[in-house]
Amino acid sequence: MKHLTLFFWLCSALVLSGCAETKYVFHYANVDEKELLWPKKEPTARYRYVGQLIGEQNFTDESGGGFTKSLLNAFKWIAGVFSVSGGSNPVVLQRPQAGVTGADGRVYVTDASRQSIYVFDPVNAELQVWSDAGASGGFVSPVGIVVLDNGQVLVSDAQLAAVIRLDSLGNPLGFFAAGIMERPTGLAYDSVRDMLYIADSAAHDIKVFRSDGAFVKRLGGPGVLDAQFNGPTHLSFRNDKLYVTDSLNSRIQIFDGDGNFLSKFGERGVYIGNMPRPKGVAADSDGNVYVVESYQDHMLIFDENGQFLMPLGGTGHGIGQFYLPAGIWIDAQDRVYIADMFNGRVVIFQYLSQEERPSDLPVTTTITSFQ
Repeated sequence: MKHLTLFFWLCSALVLSGCAETKYVFHYANVDEKELLWPKKEPTARYRYVGQLIGEQNFTDESGGGFTKSLLNAFKWIAGVFSVSGGSNPVVLQRPQAGVTGADGRVYVTDASRQSIYVFDPVNAELQVWSDAGASGGFVSPVGIVVLDNGQVLVSDAQLAAVIRLDSLGNPLGFFAAGIMERPTGLAYDSVRDMLYIADSAAHDIKVFRSDGAFVKRLGGPGVLDAQFNGPTHLSFRNDKLYVTDSLNSRIQIFDGDGNFLSKFGERGVYIGNMPRPKGVAADSDGNVYVVESYQDHMLIFDENGQFLMPLGGTGHGIGQFYLPAGIWIDAQDRVYIADMFNGRVVIFQYLSQEERPSDLPVTTTITSFQ
């Protein structure tokens, strides 16, 4: 049972007394110096590349290195503080699954391969790695994650078949849904109604709980009709709508805040815009719906009526490419986060609203506040 916290405000006096404090700043890794916009061949851009989250590389010494950096590296080597395994290798994402951005700007990412939650704090320049799931031991296969209004964090673990409750520091507070869920995956939270939606991929339904863990109801069941599911995986709640990736039915289903079926879109096929293997789903402030198509390595964008607008991506390791992407989420500022699973990173784009095209938002940035 391990709870690893990586602090990037380190005092080098731990290594050599009398040295000055080392301050760290957060930045997006591998940001190109020039603007990268999509769609590339259109006169009006809709998306700007912001950067990516990888791990400790997102935090650098604001002094630029030198003697202080050497001492830091020595400290890392002695303490193994940056390694989940206890060695000196950098702590980085390996197979990110899904994530969420809190109101305070912290970005939480589930990593099933690391069996941990990575917490990127750009304001305090701090990276935390949470692996303790409480009485059940460590996380085994964390997938979905949401942040409640009180700061608590809920994480679904597909193998533990439960939802783990953590406080804002990552300390386990218990778990619920054990014995009710078969294979919990995606999570979504409606803060107005205090409803937590959990995709049960094995039971082919959506189970609804209150945030205190009390079971409320069940949506759907196995099948191909409206409001029925075949291996639902990822969820999202925004604009008073619940979005469900009905993965093995190759479609997205949309419900209102009371769980009533509204609409659906998507189909199998070999063309870009089809959904042979859909995963993450999210919506922006304008109602556009984003679907991660993992088989074709694309992010697909649809309007609120399910009309296909454009793809972004393609197989690869470069900027604007993905390799078996999984989850997707969108924060309050319409930044779009894609868990680029087999590239071991979270890629971030800024959605440009009509009045922001083109926008003067900076591409390279040191984050001081998400407010």
